[in-house]
Amino acid sequence: MGKFIVIVLDGFGIGAMKDAATARPGDEKANTLRSILRDQPDLKLPTLEKLGLMNAYGAESQHMKFSPDANFGKSELMHHGADTFMGHQEIMGTRPKMPEIVPFQEKVDAVAQQLRDHGHKVVIRERSGLRYVVCDDYVTIADNLEADLGMCYNVTAPLDFIPFEKAHEIAELARQVVTVGRVIVFGGTGNTMEDLYAAEEIKQGKFIGIASAKSKSYEQGYQCLHLGYGVNKNVQAPTILTNAGIPVTLIGKVADIVANDGGKSISCVPTVECMELTIQAFRDMDRGFICTNVQETDLAGHSQDSAVYREKLEQADAGLAKLLPLLTEEDILLVQADHGNDPDIGHSKHTRENVPLLVYRKGLHGVHLGVRSTMSDVGATVCDFLGVKAPENGTSFLPLLELK
Repeated sequence: MGKFIVIVLDGFGIGAMKDAATARPGDEKANTLRSILRDQPDLKLPTLEKLGLMNAYGAESQHMKFSPDANFGKSELMHHGADTFMGHQEIMGTRPKMPEIVPFQEKVDAVAQQLRDHGHKVVIRERSGLRYVVCDDYVTIADNLEADLGMCYNVTAPLDFIPFEKAHEIAELARQVVTVGRVIVFGGTGNTMEDLYAAEEIKQGKFIGIASAKSKSYEQGYQCLHLGYGVNKNVQAPTILTNAGIPVTLIGKVADIVANDGGKSISCVPTVECMELTIQAFRDMDRGFICTNVQETDLAGHSQDSAVYREKLEQADAGLAKLLPLLTEEDILLVQADHGNDPDIGHSKHTRENVPLLVYRKGLHGVHLGVRSTMSDVGATVCDFLGVKAPENGTSFLPLLELK
């Protein structure tokens, strides 16, 4: 039994999902790869081309063609919307639950009472008729103003005045009584409550929160955890694997958002470094699971910059070219995305798109994976390959990857 490596090219979608028009109106026009190819017609990604990128996309470009030997398919998103955090939970085997979209105004009293019931000091801060919670003098709980409004709440703290662990405990209590997609707890050092209050903003007249970038939380000592709705680490591939004594290494943004208590998690953003760390992890591991998130592709989509997107894809492609020769017949590599991020869609948010599934196994040729209904099929396949129990969600396609 060898190694299973998953590379997630964050935000690299290949066309709108069939429900995009109703689930995220406007996204029915999204196609991240098409937009990049339109803006960068001479784009050449030889390794991804070899792995079947254009096969999964369903069309050829001037410089990239179908690969007759490729093993490929594509996957729909089961989670609501198009979210990196929930996308990775889905990949790891979580069955997504439908979150509510609710302004924090509707949850202020429930959160405040929950915190009081657990012995915390609570003050309600109000501006222009909108309210949010200040807990134990140094922790704010309010709307997240950066994601789709009403889908996340932020728990923010200046960590010189309260430990991150305490802020995390407060966030966990809030998580128990709210049903939005995420409760995000974060903070940094070197800032104060005055900095947080100075970053207070109102949007659309019904959402109030602390603007993250203006709060000075990112400048030094930054810590962050994402608490997802319906996310249970114990039914996900990393926890199942490490409980069975099988090594797990998470690299890049996935290290920040997926629980991996018994494994190794390496935070990293630069694409070249992420790919180098992946190759090193592969060399160091005899058997196990490696998952790497290439975040800079997603950041380029947010910046609506197809030229930068191209650069990051080329860097990832070059890293894959170095990795492929190291794989034996015992190993499997899968390249995918977690959602789309069309740089030409006209906004800077994620897009609800199908994602490619490109598989490499030495000696395996011409396998069609079809259209998978959930990205959890990847986590299920990883667990099947490494001989442990299945995660909560997903169907293994390992039988399609067996060598004849």
